[in-house]
Amino acid sequence: MASLRGRFLKGAGLAVLFGLGAVSVAQADYFERINTYPVYKTLPEGADKATETVAEIIYASKDGRTLAFTDSPGEAIVFVNATNPLNIQPLGRTDLGGEPTSVAVGEKAAYAGVNTSEDFVNASGHLAVIALADMGITATCDVKGQPDSVAISPNGKFVAIAIENERDEDLNDGVIPQAPAGHLAIFDLDENGAPTNCDAVRIVDMTGLAEVAPSDPEPEFVSINAKNQAVVTIQENNHLVIVDLASGDVVGHFSAGTATAENVPVKKARMSDASGTSENVRREPDAVAWIDDERFVTANEGDYEGGSRGFTIWNTKGDVLFDSGNQMEHMGMSHGHYPAKRAHKKGTEPEGVAVGTFGGDTLIFVNSERGNFVAVYKDTGGVPEFLQFLPTHVGPEGLLAIPNRDLFAVANEVDEDGVRAHISLYQFGVDAPAYPSLVSSRDEETGAPIGWGAMSGLAADPNDPNKLYAVNDSFYSTGRIYTLDISSKPAKITGYKNVTGASQELLDLEGISVASGGGFWLASEGHPDKERQHLLLKVDANGAVEEEVLLPQSLIDQSKRFSFEGVAEFEMDGKPLVAVAVQREWKDDPKGHTKIAVYNPADKSWGFVHYPLDAPKSAAGGWVGLSEIVSLGGGEFAILERDNKGGEDAAIKQITVVSVKGVTPAAHGETLPVLKKRFAMDVLPAMAQGKGWILDKPEGLTITSDGRLILLTDNDGVDDAPGETQLIDLGPATRLN
Repeated sequence: MASLRGRFLKGAGLAVLFGLGAVSVAQADYFERINTYPVYKTLPEGADKATETVAEIIYASKDGRTLAFTDSPGEAIVFVNATNPLNIQPLGRTDLGGEPTSVAVGEKAAYAGVNTSEDFVNASGHLAVIALADMGITATCDVKGQPDSVAISPNGKFVAIAIENERDEDLNDGVIPQAPAGHLAIFDLDENGAPTNCDAVRIVDMTGLAEVAPSDPEPEFVSINAKNQAVVTIQENNHLVIVDLASGDVVGHFSAGTATAENVPVKKARMSDASGTSENVRREPDAVAWIDDERFVTANEGDYEGGSRGFTIWNTKGDVLFDSGNQMEHMGMSHGHYPAKRAHKKGTEPEGVAVGTFGGDTLIFVNSERGNFVAVYKDTGGVPEFLQFLPTHVGPEGLLAIPNRDLFAVANEVDEDGVRAHISLYQFGVDAPAYPSLVSSRDEETGAPIGWGAMSGLAADPNDPNKLYAVNDSFYSTGRIYTLDISSKPAKITGYKNVTGASQELLDLEGISVASGGGFWLASEGHPDKERQHLLLKVDANGAVEEEVLLPQSLIDQSKRFSFEGVAEFEMDGKPLVAVAVQREWKDDPKGHTKIAVYNPADKSWGFVHYPLDAPKSAAGGWVGLSEIVSLGGGEFAILERDNKGGEDAAIKQITVVSVKGVTPAAHGETLPVLKKRFAMDVLPAMAQGKGWILDKPEGLTITSDGRLILLTDNDGVDDAPGETQLIDLGPATRLN
C-alpha cells in the first residue's frame, strides 16, 4: 500500500485528499449538468403523479437519441426521446409482466432482463426482446433463473445475462451458499438482432471457481469487450470471471481480493471524520466496465461482508493495476457528500462504473450510491487522473457514457421521502466545472479532508471580506463553527472549532452571528418532543460556551418543533441587541405569523414582534417559514423566507426586508407588534442555475464586509437528499434596496 500511495500522490492525489477541486490538466474539458428529468413524467396520461417510479439501469440507442431505462415498480422499460437533451420527451413504456433488472440496446432492439421468481428458491426469469420501431415485445426467451445485468456485444452478435439467483438475506443471516446457484446466460443474435437460440439458451456454469461459497456463484454484473469476451462480477463470492462468448468457455477467473482505505470514517456516529481504517476488506465488486480489450474497472460496493469503498483497475490476468484506496471516501468528505450514517458500514458505496472517450481521452466514471456523486477520471494507462466531481440526484445507480453526442447520463433510483427519481444529463465541453462551490481543506490532525455537511447558518467576518463562518445542524453529533475562505472558486473550508461546554449533549445549530465583543452568538433550534431546549448561546472564538440564554418559561410552554433558525446581533440606540428568527408559528401565534425574538444582553430581557409569513404557493402544499436573519443596520433586517418544497414543487425561496426602527418589542403575553415586510429578492433563479433538483433548504444568508450578499444551502447530510451544497454570490447587497 505504501508504494501505491506514493504513486497516487504524484498524480491526482493531493487534489482529492485536500479538496482542491479539479486537477489542472492541459487542454482538459469538463462536463456540466444540462437537464434533470423526473421519471414520473413518463407515466401514462391520467396516471397519479405520486405513483412510484424508478430509473435504475439506463442505455442508449446507437445514435444516442433514444434512452431506455428500467422502472422496477412499474414493471416496464421506459423509452424517452433525448434528441434535444434540454427537452426530453417520453416515447412510451413497454410492460414486461415482471421486474426489469437491466436493459441493453442494439441496432434494432432493446434487451431486458425480467425477473419472474416466485421466491428465492424457485428462481425464474426471461429475456424480453423489444423492437425499437414500435416498442413491442418480439420474443421472450427463458434464461433459466433470476436475471440481473444484461449486456450486448459491440458487434451486436451476443447478449449475455448475469443470472444471479440472489440469496435470501433473512435466511441464515444472508450467508451463502444458498441454492440455486447462478450462471451466465448467452444468446446468439442474427443480423436483425433476434436471438437464434431463444428456446435453447447457452449456459455457462460458474460453480467451483470462487474461494467463497464455490457451490453458489451469484453473478451480479457483466460487460463485453470488442473480442467478445464477457467479464462477470460474482459479487457475494468476491470473484471475477472472464468468458469467451463464442465458445462459452471460461478463459480466466480470479479472486477480487481485499483492499484497505486509510483515514476514513468508520465509527457508528453522525460525523464524517477520518476516524479509522477500513483494513483488508473484501472488494465484492458490483458493476464492471471494460477500458480496452485487456483492462477493466470494477466498483467495489460490497454486499454482505465486503465493500472496500473504492474502485479497481484490472487486467485479464487478474493483476491489480490500480486501486483507489481512500479516494472516494475523501472526495465525499471534502465535498460535503459523505453519508455519515453509513460510515460504519460501506461508506460512500461505489456501485456503478462506465467508460467512454471524450475529447480524445478515455474517461472512467465511478458513482457513489450513498454520496450522490460521480467521480470522473482520465485513463492514463497507469494511475488514472482525477478530473471532476459531478453531483447527482439521490441514489445514482446506472451510468451511461454517450460519446457520439458528448453526453453522460445518470439514472437516479430513489423515489421517496419527498424526492423523485430522475435521469440526469451532463454535456461535455465546458472550460471549468460549475460544481462544487465549496470544498474543505486538509484536516491537520487526521491528514484527511475536513468532514462537513448540513450547513445551517452563515455569518460574515466584519473585517475580512473573504472570510465567512458557518455552522452545522443536529444531523451531526457535534456542533461546529466552520471558517470559510471565499477568495477562490470553489470556496474552501479552512478550519473549524467544536462547540463545547453546552448543557445539552446534542446541539441543533441553525444560526450564527459575529458578536461585537468577540466570539459568536449561536441559535440552537431545540425540539420539545426530544427534550432539547431552544438555546441562544454566546461562545468565545474557540467555540466554548460562555452563556446560555433560555426563553421565558411561559413562552417555552407554547413552543413547537420548528423554532430558532437564525440569529443576528444589531445595535439600537447605542445598545447591542440580538435578534432570533423563529421558523414557524407556535401555539400562541395567530395563523400565518411567526416571531422574531429580541434579546437584550445588558438586562437579560426578551421582547417579541410578529412577522407575517407568506401563504404557501406550491401546488404540492407544504408550509412557509423563516431560515435566516441578517442585520442591515439601523434596525433593518434581511429575512430568508422559504417553503419546504424542492424540485419542481419549490415556489417560495425569497429574501424580504423588515425594520424594527420605531417598533417596541413586547414582552411575552402582551400583544405583539406586527412588522411590515417588503419583498426584496427571489433566489429561486439563482438556485436553479445548476440544472439539478431545486434544493428545499436555503438556510444561510450573510453580507460580507465589502457588501456582497452570500447564500448557503443545507444538504441534510446527504440523507434522503441530493447532497449538494450551493454557496451562491447573489451580487451586491444593494440589490435589496
